[in-house]
Amino acid sequence: MGIGNAIILGIVQGLTEFLPVSSSGHLVLGKALLGIPEQGIAFEVFVHFGTLLAVVTVFRKDIVNLFRAFFSLFQKSTYSQGFSKKYASDADLRLLIFICLATIPAVIVGLLFEDYIETAFSSPHFVGITLIITAVILSATFFKPKAEKPMNLLNTFIMGVAQAFAIMPGISRSGSTISFGLFQKVSGNDAARFSFLLAVPAILGAVVLKTSELIKTGISGDFLLVLLVGTIASYISGYIAIETLLSIVRRGKLYLFAPYCLIIGILALVLL
Repeated sequence: MGIGNAIILGIVQGLTEFLPVSSSGHLVLGKALLGIPEQGIAFEVFVHFGTLLAVVTVFRKDIVNLFRAFFSLFQKSTYSQGFSKKYASDADLRLLIFICLATIPAVIVGLLFEDYIETAFSSPHFVGITLIITAVILSATFFKPKAEKPMNLLNTFIMGVAQAFAIMPGISRSGSTISFGLFQKVSGNDAARFSFLLAVPAILGAVVLKTSELIKTGISGDFLLVLLVGTIASYISGYIAIETLLSIVRRGKLYLFAPYCLIIGILALVLL
């Protein structure tokens, strides 16, 4: 792989990882349409690491607060006042618990069904169908309830189930989690923020799993520059994608991505 291809693939990975159009779906369609070969484990690990850095950059303050909330559990004050009071008074601790709870469905599905789902359904026609489903989900946000509720154990767990559902190529992770948050009357800002923070353990888990495979295969020295360029491209495009989507969600216009997913889905069914 040359540096030019690394830049292109890094940009595509960063944009589609966070915009609600499904990165896995675009990967399947891109391979089928352009005959793109597998990038290899090394490139996959590095570009995913780039998108992880993009999330950490945008939400660095929230992530620092989550770590503080975690370590506060081991302080004497927590034991003296009781966990229930600590939970009620500490918004960051509640957010940490919501993220842990919402991550469970994706972990279960990832461990038990990921290989089966990717093998059985990573076809252009299936992706065409799932992209149309994504378009329907995004379109439904136009009719989202106007009343807003704070995040709680139930609505965040439902967002986690939506993330697990998005393991299927063509179902957008960010699109489904944010949409189902909106359907549960979570504010657009809170739903988007939670969706991206929820992506951290998901992406980190994927990077760790693939890194274990990478250690076995190794990396050639000549390939390091390509990997670095791809990582930088995915980081920059991922950062732009996050900021763009946050702005769109705050304006309540997540449904604007629905026509794109619908058109690409129909084209996949008709042409591929």
